[in-house]
Formats: sequence, structure tokens, C-alpha cells
Amino acid sequence: MRLSYCTNVHPAEDLDGVLDQLARYAGPVREAAGLDTLGVGLWLPAELAHRLDASADDRERLRAALAEHRLEVHTLNAFPYGGFHRDVVKLAVYSPTWAERARLDYVLACARVLADLLPEGADGSISTLPLAWRAPWTRADDDEAARAFATLSAELRALAERTGRTVRVAVEPEPGCVLDTVEDVVAWLAARTGPEWPADRRIDPEHVGVCLDTCHLAVSFADPAGAVRRITDAGLRVVKVQASAALEVADVSAPGARDAVARFVEQRYLHQVRELTATGDVLASDDLPVALGDADRRPALPGTGPWRVHFHVPLHHEPAPPLAATTQVLRDAVAAVRSAPHGAEAHLDVETYTWSVLPPDVLPTGPGELVAGIAAELRWARENLLTTEGIRA
Repeated sequence: MRLSYCTNVHPAEDLDGVLDQLARYAGPVREAAGLDTLGVGLWLPAELAHRLDASADDRERLRAALAEHRLEVHTLNAFPYGGFHRDVVKLAVYSPTWAERARLDYVLACARVLADLLPEGADGSISTLPLAWRAPWTRADDDEAARAFATLSAELRALAERTGRTVRVAVEPEPGCVLDTVEDVVAWLAARTGPEWPADRRIDPEHVGVCLDTCHLAVSFADPAGAVRRITDAGLRVVKVQASAALEVADVSAPGARDAVARFVEQRYLHQVRELTATGDVLASDDLPVALGDADRRPALPGTGPWRVHFHVPLHHEPAPPLAATTQVLRDAVAAVRSAPHGAEAHLDVETYTWSVLPPDVLPTGPGELVAGIAAELRWARENLLTTEGIRA
């Protein structure tokens, strides 16, 4: 498995900004992590993706900077369309949806750029959103999204034939979205991959698969091995694993537990919460402040079972009790993927985009501390997720 870290942790939205982040962060991270070469999972906002797609000179500038800092690109994050570091992002991260042409055009631009940046002999991957936030979403939207993925499949096949480079798009289930769980994304894709579908309506499982974000997986209280088995049994592949850990509260009623988790409330990103009941049901709240409630509102969740919060905790960080991180889910998921068909070909991208919104005692105070933190995550991933023989950093 090829190991990288996702650059959506950095706020750059134009080419100069991306080139600066490679020099300011990615290069020093490679050195601090002790790696000869480091994979970076680039986040290219839509405007920049289209610019790079249109300009061979700009792609050459990017390629030269990657080579200068001994970096490689095997995967892109095309989930956020843009503005991922605005003061408030929340539900805006799910727009445009897969029912809108702008989303397809963005991902295709990313695919063409990635094909040109890939190292010789390497396949590429691109993660994307699970269609949209769950509402509003209509049958007409669903049909339009299916047509978009069929077009995407055809374009990715043509790209492979033209360039000799295979790029796969990986749909990333997320709590609260149209495709909330692994079961949802498997059912949606598998229902549209059979030979009974006409060519212009069929999604090609050779070019479209699943991105397993292990924070999202943990929040849904899914069994990692079972989730991977559902994907492969449906004739799909795990194209990409986003290595991430959720925040966990085993006993919300414990003294100080609510105050401890409340320290992770912040206004930029959505932090979905799920509670596991004694009967095995999973209760849902769309954001951490809503789950906790306040002086004027009752809590959205009863707090009688464990909570998992969609807040990406640095992989090497162990929150103080009564909090914990779901790193065991991450370990189990990667082990299951590694043993699955095509598992060794999956990309492993460390995706802790929340460094800038962590509580004060964990928050990096400058570029040097952020570099050290990301490097520590990569070292943790090498030591805990990949054997020495399996690493391609």
C-alpha cells in the first residue's frame, strides 16, 4: 500500500499557494518522518484543478516542485470543491452535488491532471463525496448522479486508453449523506454495475470503487472486516483508505465526559455524532453542539450509550480519559483491506484535516509544530498499519 498524507489540512487554493505548502510543509514533513520519498494526497480546489488541466506549463511547475522536495502524487482528494478553510464550512462541503454537472467536470479535470503527474507504472485514485448531503435529494437527482457516474466511467476508460495511466474514483460514504454507510455505497454502486445496464448508464467497477474513511466507518459503528467483505463480495474494490480516527466517549454520563467532548465543539466543520444503544441501534445527530444541547435545547442524543464523533483525531494522539480515539477501527480496517483482493493496490492517505480546530492543548502553534505532528502521524502509520515489506512511502 502506498502511504501519503492529505494536503487538505493546508488552506492553499491557488497554484502559488500549493507550491508554497510543498516547500513549507510537505518537504519538511518528509525529512522529519525520515522518508526518502513522501506521498502527498493533493487537494486541488476546483478552480486550480481546471487551471492545471488547461495548462501543461502549470503542471510542469507543480511536477518540478514535487521532484525538488522528493514528493510523489498517487491520489487526490476531490471531496471539497473549494473554500475548505473558510471560517464556516459545515454543509457547504457537499456542494456541488453529483446531480450537478460542475461536480463531474471537477473530478474529470482532477483525473486528467493526476494521470499526468503519476509516477511511471503507478495507478491513481481520487476520493469524492457520497452524492450529496441527504436532503434535499430527489429521485431525479439520483438518476442524474447515476448518469454522471456512467459518464465518468467512460471518460476514465478513455483516459486509460489514451495515456496508459489508470485513474480510479472512490466514493466516500459519510454519516448524514445520501450514501451514509458502506452498505449504502455498495448497494448504490452494485445496483448500477451489472451487464443489464446499457453502456451509457453503467458504472464500471474497474474505474469506480470505494474510499474507506476509517473515521466515518468508526462513527457508524460498523465492523471493519465486515464492511470490507461487503465491498469485495459486491465485485467492488477498496480503491483508497483515508487513515483517520474518530473521537470516542465510552460513557457520556461519566463525570466530566460532556465537558471533555465539548472542548471539540468548533464552528468550521460539521462533526456528526452517533450513539450506540443497548439494542444495537445507532442514534444520529448532525453536529456535536446539537448532540450536546445547550441551555435552551435538550440534547439530541440521550447519552446512555457510547458516542463516536466525526472529528479527525491525530493518529498518534491519545486523548485523555474519559475520551479515546478509534485507532483500533483503523488498524482492523487496514488489515482487512490488505488481505482483500486488490488490497495491496489501495492507497493509504493520512487525512487529519482538523489540526487547525483542535483544542488549545493539542493545537499546533506554528508551522514547525504542524510539521512535527504530521510527521508523527506518518511514523505511527508505518509502525502500526504497514509492515516494513509492505511500505511504499
